Amino acid sequence: MLILLVEDDPSQLEPLRAALLKVGHTVDAIADGETAQWFAFRKDYDLLILDWMLPKVSGVELCQVYRRAGKLAPVLMLTAKDTVLDKVIGLDAGADDYLVKPVDVLELLARVRALGRRSPMWQGDILSLGDLQLHLSNLTLELGSLTTQLSSREFQLMEYLMRHPRQVLSHSQIEQALWSCGEEPESNAVTTLVRRLRQRLQTIGVKDWIETVHRMGYRINPPNL
Repeated sequence: MLILLVEDDPSQLEPLRAALLKVGHTVDAIADGETAQWFAFRKDYDLLILDWMLPKVSGVELCQVYRRAGKLAPVLMLTAKDTVLDKVIGLDAGADDYLVKPVDVLELLARVRALGRRSPMWQGDILSLGDLQLHLSNLTLELGSLTTQLSSREFQLMEYLMRHPRQVLSHSQIEQALWSCGEEPESNAVTTLVRRLRQRLQTIGVKDWIETVHRMGYRINPPNL
């Protein structure tokens, strides 16, 4: 998933970012609420992880603004505040879940998995599009009895396409979804990645699903769906 992680304490921000990257997510790690708000309205995030107490704009305020704008991505709030009233305030602001500091990394990853799999397309750790199944547990694509192993980046692209069936996704959108803030992909990175993914799909009998839309981008266009 493409995740916006906002935490002003570097000793907590970097370990959480590293843990999320290790399991295959793309993470924009930001240290203040004002900058995070700018990013939140310029990228299509799958999940926001917000510290309650942030410089300039608090996590609660950011969540409220985000929801008022009609943004629907799940929000996980991190905070040292653990009273019932504090939890009510956070949830009423639009948060979907609440994790009390100090954060246990394993619990955080479990909460992230749960929030990220709320889409009806997901069943457990499997994303389905027609008969095609993408397995999070081992980064494989499966069609009937055939399977193919994906690299981490190929998996990220396949998940992004499958989450947006028949939607044209530009090079810029794909770069933002797959590369974190500060990373600079090579100019032909998306084109190369799409070619490699098409080759993987062909090995399991999936042909011509990824369509090139001239001067616009790519879309996954499964037949009979």
